[in-house]
Amino acid sequence: MPSVREKIIQAYETLAESYNALIDHKPHNAYYDRPNTLALMPEVAGKSVLDAACGPGKYAEILIERGAAVTGFDISPKMIELAQVRNPDKGTFYVHDLHQPLDRLDDSSFDVVLCALALHYLPDWNQVMQEFHRVLKPGGHLVISIEHPFFEYGFFKSKKYFETEHVHCTWKGFGAPVEVNSYRRSLQECIIPMTDNGFLIEKIVEPRPTPEFKALDPRHYEELNNFPSFICIRAIRYNQITK
Repeated sequence: MPSVREKIIQAYETLAESYNALIDHKPHNAYYDRPNTLALMPEVAGKSVLDAACGPGKYAEILIERGAAVTGFDISPKMIELAQVRNPDKGTFYVHDLHQPLDRLDDSSFDVVLCALALHYLPDWNQVMQEFHRVLKPGGHLVISIEHPFFEYGFFKSKKYFETEHVHCTWKGFGAPVEVNSYRRSLQECIIPMTDNGFLIEKIVEPRPTPEFKALDPRHYEELNNFPSFICIRAIRYNQITK
């Protein structure tokens, strides 16, 4: 029986080609997650950015165009291949599991860490937050987007809000249906691993879709204007970790 981690890898290996083909204009990515997450990014020209769980390299493409030096990693080998094709001779991309320490990366080596729509694949955030803190320079920024805890609680029909739960659903928006496994958690279990591991939260955004979304998916455009499905957070690295 494959583990949850193995199921996640297989899902993204299966999705990779269609995900990459659609990522530029798929509404939830292009006109909901990306504009709101990018709006939280500091100025990146001349800065070093770690794109953690970079997928097919769309965020990296945008940040490189803005003058950033980007290093990206992803658990899916196919996603990394696509990121390299999307960003030929630009950026550094390699296969790595967000569950594991970032051993390849030096202390205080990045100005910004970006992690978009990936942390919900981890059962525990403490190690990854410690690693993000380690590789960031003092005063560096962490920018994340995640699935909104309140949305997930309803979507997965949970009865135990405060427990971190293994959940799964079927994605149908990238061609053939694919089961995607993840972990649902409370809002405090999103915030506490950050604040306990050396981050000061600067801004929280419950995003709304951009006008371009409406033409492509009017039903979800209306729904997302009434209730968010994602949440975006910017935090700053403190010099110390407080427990």
